[in-house]
Amino acid sequence: MEMITSADGTPIALDQTGSGPPLVLVSGAMCGRRADEAIANGLADRFTVLSYDRRGRGDSGETGPYAVEREIEDLSAVLDAAGGSAVVVGLSSGGALVLLAAAAGLPITTAVTWEVPYRTDDAGRRSAADYRRRTDELLAEGRRGEAVMLFLRTVGVPEPAIHGMQQSPFWVEAEKIAPTLAYDAAVLADAAVPVDRLGRIACPTAMFTGGASPALFAAAAEGAVAALPDGVHRVLPGQTHDVNPTVLAAAVTDAVGLRS
Repeated sequence: MEMITSADGTPIALDQTGSGPPLVLVSGAMCGRRADEAIANGLADRFTVLSYDRRGRGDSGETGPYAVEREIEDLSAVLDAAGGSAVVVGLSSGGALVLLAAAAGLPITTAVTWEVPYRTDDAGRRSAADYRRRTDELLAEGRRGEAVMLFLRTVGVPEPAIHGMQQSPFWVEAEKIAPTLAYDAAVLADAAVPVDRLGRIACPTAMFTGGASPALFAAAAEGAVAALPDGVHRVLPGQTHDVNPTVLAAAVTDAVGLRS
């Protein structure tokens, strides 16, 4: 583990593994570098992978008040550690952060996303707004466990599985990083495809979705690609939101033009 410092002084923990061109891995909600270790290892055969704990998670620090701009600065610091520029792969809501960072002009050579949860329908955007409002309320009241349960139910985790999680060591860490649920909600904003921002992205962008995932992910990717100057949407057959690391690694390799 290495510690670097973001622009506002927040310490950011990162791991580096593998060899090849630099690649930064950005986690989604309720995840950090350890949760994404299998994906990092899958990419490490072809890339030098830098995976980091986003602020407020794992071994990274926290400096308030939160703003999406601070997370973009964190990613900028990781890119500096990678040598100044890199391929950047964002998972789920982490993909939304990657797109915002690319739109802000960070030195991303290729932006890759996995199933960004934008919503292209009115009902979906209303649901996302309600989730964000309720999450903010629960966290303001200190009800971290309930905020975690709300997230898990929202993403479709069955009740028996949630109950099992509550009895496991996972729950202690989940409650610890529960405030970051509000961060991911802020990154997604109103959950609509940010057409104007995506139009400012200069780097090639590949948006991947799974063939066995809910249709909303493919619809979101198609909506985003329509706004991107240099974007492509590719469906990975048989994959769900819990993507196979080997399959994703091969897709990323193809997207950046490396030989498998």
